Amino acid sequence: MTESHEAEKIPVTVLTGYLGAGKTTLLNRILSEPHGKRYAVVVNEFGEIGIDNELVIGADEEVFEMNNGCICCTVRGDLIRIIEGLMKRKGRFDAIIVETTGLADPAPVAQTFFVDEDVQKAARLDAVVTVADAKWLAARLRDAPEAKNQIAFADVIIINKTDLVTPGELREVEARIRAINPYAALHRANKCDVKLADVLERRAFDLDRILDIEPDFLVAEDHDHDHDHEHGENHHHHGLKHYHDEDMQSVAIRLEGDVDPAKFMPWINRVTQEQGPNILRCKGIVAMKDDPKRFVFQGVHMMLDGDSQREWKPDEKRESKVVFIGRNLEEDDIRKGFLSCAA
Repeated sequence: MTESHEAEKIPVTVLTGYLGAGKTTLLNRILSEPHGKRYAVVVNEFGEIGIDNELVIGADEEVFEMNNGCICCTVRGDLIRIIEGLMKRKGRFDAIIVETTGLADPAPVAQTFFVDEDVQKAARLDAVVTVADAKWLAARLRDAPEAKNQIAFADVIIINKTDLVTPGELREVEARIRAINPYAALHRANKCDVKLADVLERRAFDLDRILDIEPDFLVAEDHDHDHDHEHGENHHHHGLKHYHDEDMQSVAIRLEGDVDPAKFMPWINRVTQEQGPNILRCKGIVAMKDDPKRFVFQGVHMMLDGDSQREWKPDEKRESKVVFIGRNLEEDDIRKGFLSCAA
C-alpha cells in the first residue's frame, strides 16, 4: 500500500470514556465549533449526544445531517455496515467520529477497522480518545473493568473536570493513568476545553508523536526487570508517584538497526495469535532491511494492520520501536522474540 493511498483514507477517531466523564461535552464542541471540517458521527443512541432537537432532521432515520454540515449515525446495526454506507457519501465529510457508550470496551469498535477488508481500504483508525473524570476515575479504576480498558486502549487521554480536585489529587490521578498506559498523550481540561487539534487527526499510532511528548518513555521501559517489585510500591518518576498496576502492563522495546522481515512477520503474527486475548493494543515503527520506507503497524488483540509509509529521512536514525499494552503479557517472550528479529 502506498503512502498516498494511506493519506486518502478517511481518519476515524473512537471517542470513549466512562459514564459522566464528559464525552458528550467534547462531542458537542466538535460539532459546534467553526473548525471548517465536516465530521460523520456514529453514536450509540440518539439520547446520549444531547444535541438540541432542532439540529436533528428526521430523528427516525439512521443517518441525518446537522446545520454545521456534519452527518450523524446511530449504531442500530453492524458498525461495518454503517461505515460502508458512509463511504458512499465520501466527499461530504472529512473524518468519522465513533462515540461508544460509557460502559463499552473500546476493543470491538477498534477491531472493526482491522477485520473488514472494505472498511480497511477506505478508513484508518486515527486514535482512541478517552475522556477521564478527574474526581471519580480512581474509584472507577477499582470497581469498573471497562474504565481501566478505556484508559489502556487510549492514544489520547483528556483528564476532565480538573477544577473539582486539588493539585495533589490531580497528580495522583495522572500517576494511576500512567501505571496503566504510559504512552498516551495526556491533556488536562475543564469542560473538555482542549484544542481540537490535540484530539482529532492525530495519527496517534505513530510512535514519533509519542516520543515528541516524552522522549525517554521507551528508555524507562528498558530497565532491568530482574528485581522484585513489592505490591503497591511507589517509585518517584518525573515528580510523580509511579504505580505498578496489578493487572495491566506495558512492554516497550527499541532495536537499533534493521529488522529481518523474514523473521519479523512470522514473529509478530505468532505473538498476536498466542497472546492476542491479553494484548489490548500494540503498535510500532519498524526499519525493514532493504526497505527505504518505515513499516508502521498497530493492532487490537489478534487483529493487525500495517504497511510501509514515508521514507526514512537522510538524518533519521534507522531503528525499530514496538509497544504492547495488556494483561498478563509474557514479557520475556515478547522482548527476546523481537530482539531476535534483528537483521
